[in-house]
Amino acid sequence: MHNVEVYDTTLRDGNQALGISLSLNDKLDIAEKLNEMGVHYIEGGWPNPTNTVDTQFYARAAKMNLKAKIAAFGSTRRPKNDVENDPFMKMLISTGAPVATIFGKTWDLHVEKVINTTLEENLAMVFDSVKFLKSHMDEVIYDAEHFFDGYKNNPEYSMKTLIAAQDAGADCIVLCDTNGGLLPDEFVKIFREVKSKLNVKLGIHMHNDSGCGDAMSCLGVIEGAQHVQGTINGLGERCGNANLCTIIPNLQLKRGFELVTAQQLKNLTSASVYIAETANVTPNIRHPYVGEAAFSHKAGAHADGVRKVSQSFEHISPELVGNSRQFVVSDQAGSSTILEKLDKIQPGMDKKDPSVKKLLSVTKELESKGYQFEAAEGSFELLAREVLGQFEEPFEVIGFRVIEEKRTDGQVYSEATIKVHEDGIFEHTAAEGDGPVNALDNALRKSLMKFFPSLEDVKLEDFKVRVLDERSGTGAKVRVLIESTDKVDRWGTVGVSTNIIEASWLALLDSIKYKLMKDALSKKEKKSV
Repeated sequence: MHNVEVYDTTLRDGNQALGISLSLNDKLDIAEKLNEMGVHYIEGGWPNPTNTVDTQFYARAAKMNLKAKIAAFGSTRRPKNDVENDPFMKMLISTGAPVATIFGKTWDLHVEKVINTTLEENLAMVFDSVKFLKSHMDEVIYDAEHFFDGYKNNPEYSMKTLIAAQDAGADCIVLCDTNGGLLPDEFVKIFREVKSKLNVKLGIHMHNDSGCGDAMSCLGVIEGAQHVQGTINGLGERCGNANLCTIIPNLQLKRGFELVTAQQLKNLTSASVYIAETANVTPNIRHPYVGEAAFSHKAGAHADGVRKVSQSFEHISPELVGNSRQFVVSDQAGSSTILEKLDKIQPGMDKKDPSVKKLLSVTKELESKGYQFEAAEGSFELLAREVLGQFEEPFEVIGFRVIEEKRTDGQVYSEATIKVHEDGIFEHTAAEGDGPVNALDNALRKSLMKFFPSLEDVKLEDFKVRVLDERSGTGAKVRVLIESTDKVDRWGTVGVSTNIIEASWLALLDSIKYKLMKDALSKKEKKSV
């Protein structure tokens, strides 16, 4: 089993993804997380006079005491340029990074039609650049850009470009599927042919435009590549790069390669979420290994099977990659799913307990009406505690009213009035807001604040509306999901109605009740200590 280097290009190739723009602090934070994750190389970006963020990154990263090697990225010298005076070469050396990664043209189409030079000049560009950088830096990695397309078009010439890099002293030659259109059978055939003709360490850099980037990266290592490149969460141009969050566990858990330590592998899920949030990208819940849904079980038979023998419906233990098992409450759930959920509320309940059957029945009835508790754990816990007799309504809402008014200034104003009753006291409160839901939220909290001061910390983080029956037009039933936070926890709540205001109100009301229930449980725990 050969050693494999993990080379991360999230800060450069990942940053080129649509909608991604990492600041200097973002890059430094991500670099620290990548280092904790155990990657061997961190590519920082392309330093040049117009990119101050990437240029500053190298200076700052040098002071971070990272175990991972920092790689400065660039290209070969320009056509007909003297290598010693080429600005690309100078910028790479000026970073002070120990590793230079440069890309060069291997596809004759690009040589003659894109950079407009001769095939011979391109070979000289590759050789000169690698040799020059090797004399100034500890290590040089050569990325053979568009290699597979080039090889299919003109195998003899594309191999000459690799031999030029090898003869100039490249430490590793990386075969790149830059357009991402390769298929696995083509990849294996070409990789084997290349491997038989070179003596240098080989690496793989795949894009995912054909949906095969992760698979071919794994195949490359199995076929003998000692270096694999990718990004966290598969971020990258167009359809993205090969995803290291899939590649690393695939090779380590399925094929026995040790890319990172077992403890570092357990950081994979948290690193995935952290980097997604830092890049301001919603984490993909369906990502293999690290997604929130990767080990979720919805169907009753699945949940029951996993409870008995985990591998019956799970290909690995989720703890190996720092993830966790979830039992999803839905109309497909059985008593095993409900029991798993209840175990967090009241441990040790029996599957035959009447409360389990009652909660299952209520859940299925509500879901038949359009409710969905997969992203509404707050609403489900309220429902469960109500069935178990562990929840009492903290207040009573007598009624509410919402007024929408367009005034002479052209603006639309929302105002909500609410009547609540708590401990013998009636409150009648009005508040404005940016829309009817915000007005209701403001009025509800305003009326309750004197009774429950902790509600000041509650903030609505997300608001989603789903039309459940499009054929009914404006009279369709809608489901509203609200995500709330109190600076400590986050929770989801749900409401369903043919009236969007009522659906929003129901979800909002559950959010407030969940917070108050949480506070009450916390006080109870402190008293018992």
